[in-house]
Amino acid sequence: MKKVLTVLMLFVLLLAACGTNDNDEGQNENVSDDEDGQTQETASDLKIALILPERIGVNPFFQQMEDGAMQAGEDFGVDVTSVESTDYSVIEENLRVAVAEGYDLIITAAFEAEDPLTNVATDHPDQAFAIIDTVVDLPNVSSVNFNEHEAAYLLGAAAGLITETNVVGMVAAMDIPLLSKWTVGFEDGLYATNPDAEFVLNFVNDFADPARAKELAMLQASQGADFIAGAAAVGDLGVFEAAEEVGFLTAGQDVDRTEVDPEHIVLSQIKGTDAAAYETIRAFVEGSLEAGVVSYGLADDGVGLTYVTHESETPLSDKVGEDVIEQVKEIKDEIVSGSLEIPNPLHAE
Repeated sequence: MKKVLTVLMLFVLLLAACGTNDNDEGQNENVSDDEDGQTQETASDLKIALILPERIGVNPFFQQMEDGAMQAGEDFGVDVTSVESTDYSVIEENLRVAVAEGYDLIITAAFEAEDPLTNVATDHPDQAFAIIDTVVDLPNVSSVNFNEHEAAYLLGAAAGLITETNVVGMVAAMDIPLLSKWTVGFEDGLYATNPDAEFVLNFVNDFADPARAKELAMLQASQGADFIAGAAAVGDLGVFEAAEEVGFLTAGQDVDRTEVDPEHIVLSQIKGTDAAAYETIRAFVEGSLEAGVVSYGLADDGVGLTYVTHESETPLSDKVGEDVIEQVKEIKDEIVSGSLEIPNPLHAE
């Protein structure tokens, strides 16, 4: 079991500000905070279910989330059960089973779970739910979201500095509003450091089609792209294969993928889904989890970029270089300080 490394300071500040939650809308009422250690003893009676929208091992995004949840279970003495969904059609069934089995908190994730969770949470208003990486606006749902557009901006800025052909590509999963946080953020960052660059964007129209993603990456390479970012979930594996075969540079998503092929995967856009699961469970155990939305960005290490905000066990590629990293770090500092604002494309008028 890996140790959760990401620390989300915003969440910690939120917990301190909220204090103990005393509402009766399905939140944890069984945790005592007296001076005799009763918090830890009563927490051991809690049961938490993590309902994943797909099988573990397909997407490291969910593996990381499960790792964080299980680590929280160990650290806080809570019974955490992970349930894999064979496909998206059974997410709602798994949520309803978890309710029937009496779990105190039920956590799920990703936009594929939005409609299933909305249905189940509406039917069970006294049950506590949480969802990671998207938002469900209901009084018994806590939503944890990320400012991926900030990290995508950094990745695009780096690509603009790295490219030698001035053609930069991205292979994204689907042309939907949610993915604009990746595509628009990346494009804005690219033009910020290289206004003369050409941006090539193609959509796989699927989250799990490496073969099609590879075809599109090959197409972009044939058009002169020497840096092609993957934003296609499982499809990124196809982008990585194309990079190895053709020789362009690429970047991974969510977790550090540079170790897979350091020669070609030279950067990774990071998202702390492990810490999101961990801190959600911590808040519930401490009685401070509330409905509403918490968003994590660069300022609280919720998102980031390898070598810029997060260390990597893989040595920095000479094709990136310390000069590029230092320039992107300066951009990161401007975003964190607020002197540079990266608009969320989902909130654009």
